[in-house]
Amino acid sequence: MASCDSPDAFSWLQNLPPLSQWRTNSMSMCICSPNSSHPSLNFSLTRSSQSPNIFTFSIVANFKNPISLFVSKPLRIIGSNSTKFLDENAISTLLMGFVNVVLNYNVKRTNSSIQIQNLSSTSNLKDVFNLAFFTFVFLICIYEAPTSLRTTCLKTVKDQLVTCRSRQGSKLLMVQLGSNLEEQWMRSLNLAITNWIIEIKAYQHLKSPSPLFSYAFSTQGLWKVHIYCPVIAMEMESVKSALSDERLFFSLNYHQLEGVIQFNHRIYVREKWFNIAVNIDNVRCDIIRLVSETLLSERGMGTEEKHFPSRISLQLTPTNQSNILMVSVQKSSENPLREFEVEKGIEATIEPPNTFFGLKVSANETTTKSMKPWKFEESVHGYSANLTWFLHDADDGREVSSSKPSKVSMMNPRAWFKNRYSNAFRPFTKQGGVVFAGDSYGQSVLWKVDKRALGKVMEFEVKGCVWLTYWPNKLHTFYSDTRKLEFKEMLYLNLP
Repeated sequence: MASCDSPDAFSWLQNLPPLSQWRTNSMSMCICSPNSSHPSLNFSLTRSSQSPNIFTFSIVANFKNPISLFVSKPLRIIGSNSTKFLDENAISTLLMGFVNVVLNYNVKRTNSSIQIQNLSSTSNLKDVFNLAFFTFVFLICIYEAPTSLRTTCLKTVKDQLVTCRSRQGSKLLMVQLGSNLEEQWMRSLNLAITNWIIEIKAYQHLKSPSPLFSYAFSTQGLWKVHIYCPVIAMEMESVKSALSDERLFFSLNYHQLEGVIQFNHRIYVREKWFNIAVNIDNVRCDIIRLVSETLLSERGMGTEEKHFPSRISLQLTPTNQSNILMVSVQKSSENPLREFEVEKGIEATIEPPNTFFGLKVSANETTTKSMKPWKFEESVHGYSANLTWFLHDADDGREVSSSKPSKVSMMNPRAWFKNRYSNAFRPFTKQGGVVFAGDSYGQSVLWKVDKRALGKVMEFEVKGCVWLTYWPNKLHTFYSDTRKLEFKEMLYLNLP
């Protein structure tokens, strides 16, 4: 049995002989053991007694009478001449097995097929495999492990998932899965994390873990950043009144933030310097439910009582600034469409001959106003470019993220935030998210760089912050809050 001190599933499996050479029908690795007086949590492989190429994997709580917390369906390994159990076929079989288990905890799983190809050429294969393994174990611990094991083992597994190697493994696994399965993977994981945080807060009153997952990749002409975080794990920025309604608590907390930030970049070489132009391609933020609509209706307040994006802030900074000459941004939006349409008219009629005056005149004036809800601002701090989108209250023009609605407006059925997902003038998509494109909110940031930097790799840091706000939609309540999420990623640009 492998040591519990530093569980490494990939290395342990690499040292196993082929199934046909096992002296026993079962092999086990210790994942964690609270102490000598408590049972350990083990990962086990069991060979089929009927076929030398069929096996199952399981998670076992090693009590006096062991309890299987999870047992996989039988898996087949295609016969090979390998001298080890963990050849490419076994890696693929186990990896897809772990991924399938994680995806099955997603209430919105589709029937997308899992195809993980070219494993032998995948860099950091060990990190990808261990990341999938520990995510699988993490979910089994949350949903299946007895209390005596769960707390300690969750800490052990969580510590494995937040290492630098696991973060790198996550990025590589997401690339292998593709965007659709990536979203399902993160929804499964963040549903489990939400349940865990609620348990922690209810019984232990401890600070909840920080389960933000973000990653970035840089390719020719494109930068892309993905962010995922359960709403319950976001930092509370402000709150109005206590949240005593358990059904509203359920609806608000069983959602997650999903964000995508995309930039295009181009290089223009001049005689004595070159320009790096970074354009906003897309900024998307969505609030996605983690449980079924039925459950949100039965235990919560339905699908439409949830947070909405109220502010998004990004900062782009070149990390090595010795060759930077200057940075330029374009003007901020003018928050147009608070158009003041003034209609003035004069009505004239000819009265009958016997009236004192032969002409009757009346005047009227009508004023209507409308405002584009989102304002975009660009600014510069040193050589950092700051890009910020603010949502403004359609009634009084205040920034939503830093203000609270009045009790009068919260009870007003005609307030802009009431029925906000069906209103034709809503500042969101029908699902409650936002999409900003470069053609409507901001164009580009331009850095002028000394030509001595050509031929090098330039590193940029992107720091971001997303604010989510809840104001009541259809519910009659005085509760409101704003939460905040911060993230940071590195982006790379190969200079010609």
